[in-house]
Amino acid sequence: MEDEIVQIIKERLREELKNTNLSTYEIARRVGVSPEMITQYTTTKKFPKLDTFARLCKALDLSANYILGITDF
Repeated sequence: MEDEIVQIIKERLREELKNTNLSTYEIARRVGVSPEMITQYTTTKKFPKLDTFARLCKALDLSANYILGITDF
């Protein structure tokens, strides 16, 4: 169950990263991490710390609830 939830979160992040007009470099700059770390959030078991996750949602103009699967968008 936990792995399924993590996969849903990563899938939603991947989709939103594809849909944004911002480059991975620009998102990383706004979040305060490397572009490689942004990629790792969607392709590995790495997950951002809470404050980084909040900045990532803000940079992508997304609801954290949507990314976490609490509500549908």
